[in-house]
Amino acid sequence: MNKRLFLLDGMALVYRAHFAFIRRPIYNSKGFNTSAIYGFANTMVDLIQNQQPTHIAAVFDTEVPTERHRIYPQYKANRQEMPEDLSQAIPHVHSLIEAFNIPVITLDGYEADDIIGTLALKAEKEDFETFMVTPDKDYGQLVSKHTFMYRPSYQGDGAEIYGVDEILQRWGIERVEQVIDALALCGDSSDNIPGVPKVGPKTAQKLIATYGSVEGLLAHTDQLKGKQKENLETFAEQALLSKKLATIDRAVPLEMSLDSFVLNDPDPVKLHRHFIQFEFRTLGKRIFGKDYTLDDAAGLIARAAGEEGLPEAVRLKTIEDVGHHYELVSSAGQRTALIEQLKAQPAFCFDAETTGLDPRKAELIGIAFSFAPQSGFFVHLRGERDVVGRLLDEFAPVFADPAIEKVGHNLKFDLAILKEYGVEVRGPLFDTMIAHALVEPELRHGMDYLAETYFKYSPISITSLIGEKGEEQKRMAEVEIDLLKEYAVEDADITWQLRDILKPQLEEKNQHQVFYDVESPLIRVLADMEHTGIRLDSGALKEFSVQLTHKVVENRERIMEIVGHPFHLDSPKQLGIVLFEELKLSEKPKKTRTGQYATNEQVLNSLAARHEIIRHILNYRMAVKLKSTYVDTLPGTIFPPTGRVHTHYSQLHAATGRLQSNGPNLQNIPIRTELGQEIRKAFVARDDEHELLSADYSQIELRIIAGLSKDEGLLDAFARKLDIHTATAARVYHISESEVIREMRSKAKMVNYGIPYGISAFGLSQRLNIARREAAELINEYFNQFPGIRRYIDSTLEFARENGYVETLTGRRRRLRDIKSANAPTRNSAERNAINTPIQGSAADLIKIAMARIYGELESRRLKTKLLLQVHDELLFDLYKPERDEVVPIVEEGMKNALDIGAPIEVDMGWGRNWLEAH
Repeated sequence: MNKRLFLLDGMALVYRAHFAFIRRPIYNSKGFNTSAIYGFANTMVDLIQNQQPTHIAAVFDTEVPTERHRIYPQYKANRQEMPEDLSQAIPHVHSLIEAFNIPVITLDGYEADDIIGTLALKAEKEDFETFMVTPDKDYGQLVSKHTFMYRPSYQGDGAEIYGVDEILQRWGIERVEQVIDALALCGDSSDNIPGVPKVGPKTAQKLIATYGSVEGLLAHTDQLKGKQKENLETFAEQALLSKKLATIDRAVPLEMSLDSFVLNDPDPVKLHRHFIQFEFRTLGKRIFGKDYTLDDAAGLIARAAGEEGLPEAVRLKTIEDVGHHYELVSSAGQRTALIEQLKAQPAFCFDAETTGLDPRKAELIGIAFSFAPQSGFFVHLRGERDVVGRLLDEFAPVFADPAIEKVGHNLKFDLAILKEYGVEVRGPLFDTMIAHALVEPELRHGMDYLAETYFKYSPISITSLIGEKGEEQKRMAEVEIDLLKEYAVEDADITWQLRDILKPQLEEKNQHQVFYDVESPLIRVLADMEHTGIRLDSGALKEFSVQLTHKVVENRERIMEIVGHPFHLDSPKQLGIVLFEELKLSEKPKKTRTGQYATNEQVLNSLAARHEIIRHILNYRMAVKLKSTYVDTLPGTIFPPTGRVHTHYSQLHAATGRLQSNGPNLQNIPIRTELGQEIRKAFVARDDEHELLSADYSQIELRIIAGLSKDEGLLDAFARKLDIHTATAARVYHISESEVIREMRSKAKMVNYGIPYGISAFGLSQRLNIARREAAELINEYFNQFPGIRRYIDSTLEFARENGYVETLTGRRRRLRDIKSANAPTRNSAERNAINTPIQGSAADLIKIAMARIYGELESRRLKTKLLLQVHDELLFDLYKPERDEVVPIVEEGMKNALDIGAPIEVDMGWGRNWLEAH
């Protein structure tokens, strides 16, 4: 069988593509959300390139009601209104499918699954192998020897193909048509098929296994007992109705030949238009080859239209089109002349060329400079490391000049590589990557992208110099010097010009304070922290690894003893069966989107009081996670030449501005459990002359909430240095603080941290394991006692709806596209972001400013104490013991006075031989 037909369930795939990027949507430079279009196009390209279809078609629903709506008006009535971004994208998805020359099939009165079911049946009779491309489980009823479900990859989980065996196993049935019976009994919330109350997937599977079908079951309800018998007899008609609704119609009146679905080449002109409009560079390379550019696309469109040359509006210039003067600097005299020119500039741009991206391992092979458009210099650095170091020493004074502004793109890397060679960079810094991330946070910030966006210019690609990844790829040091010069200076030249574009935009979008006072001063700090690293006692971790192994074994053995038989403890599916079918720990267990029982940490914690097995499962998981993620992994991250761990910090990875640590991530090391605390013991001071100093903001986000809301109750509690959670409990429960018991304080703490972030009565009840009514009463009383919080939430949401963004205390903005969305979940998510961004973002700004000021003070006093790590609200220092009395006040004052938050700031400080002792 060599005829392969792929039928795409269009709307299901569009929705899936849109929500795959919901946390980090893809926007083009015009601000249009292209997530659904890009995701759908990716699916089509994957299918065409990897599955070799001979025939293909996309099938969509129409808005005309179907027979299902006639017999059950509530069918699909529970579906939320489509998000605006998705609604705007759908017409473009249709035109993109047309550009791929893929037929689109619709028929009023029938859904896509009916059309696909009918076409699959027709294809089977004509000796096709058919793949129904969909994430929808209902299609399982259509699978046969030659018809398969094809579930595309979702967020990198890989594509899956389901045949008859997979469907039978997945549903626990004997015949694929019994998928319909299972759906009829347990219902389908996505389509609002009611099913039978109290019948879930597992019960449905058992009943169908026994009685064969819904009809067979209803004919033998006398064999059932209790509530199950009563429900099935009471809702018999509903079960039969649900079966009709779940049955895919395979007799749709379609008058078309499958030959019309033959896969054809895409229409290049139409496809290029889409790629230009939506800026799909990577997708273009996948289809048209690695050398593809949007410039090529524009040229093809122009030629197709009979135009000579390219329209200036779309044409991307290259280095061949632009007059430029890039000089190679190789002699001592040329270096001296360049240094004199640099000294005379108020600002210059520089860009380091290296053999790699890790500043501790890479070799520096040259530095490009620019301080005027279309001109620049390349200092070629050849020789052994000590030779290169001596050449760099000539430039050290100009790099260290505090009066000259240094410009670059991703300057932290350039500062880091120079620091490895002993050269310090001082003076104001202007990083075009950070500037663009502040003025256009939703877009990409790579220099090539910015050059194309702002200058319609396509820079030299690095692959044109060293080739694609693989054995044939050159090292940068092997590139011909003239090519390297053009490539390197072009980067510096473009970056210099970007500064002139982005500088006024920082003012226009009110991001100048964030840029100049928060982010720019932090670049040097982070480069120094990454360079310094922190000492790790790998021997202590090895000993702890042995302890964790014992913990894993002990807890696993106890779990098996309780259950009475072995099972795969790391399988959520098997664990769910043990907890909810064998031990019956919940009457209404939660399910995941794939239909399995949910066994995540939140679910397990809610069950902790019901059975001792939960404690052992949580202990087992904690020990396994600590061992695999940290204890056995961290020693391998030690950099041998320094014997220390060097994490990397990203300044603007999070929308709130919080720093992110990676390679390794040192911000997620657990601290609340005894086992987690053992890991912190392994982070130790530099030597016997040093100890670790920990400085941690006390409840900083609650203090910021108090300042932003100006709530008198919260401000008074902080001013009097009360335990804020005890004070809150006393007010909410109308008792004195001395009468507050531990349980009350715990509930107040959850309310304190949850309410300002939009927690609902349901969410609070789940976290505290209390009735929803009690949770609602807690929330209402909280707002009664702290009315300023309510006013803050209301005024913040009003501002966000009016302006489309919110701001931190320094003016850092977060755009909220969905704040007025008609889709309730989407709007609610935007509202939560609106409320918490000024809080979390102001906390991020506060500690960033503190870091820069403390670093500057330590440096100006020439102290030996070094800032090592930033972990959420905590700073960690290698404290030189003789400097303790001088450093502690510097750190405390620097953290307390970094930013006026409108409320008192407290800093908890401690020191010791290791991180745990200090904390």
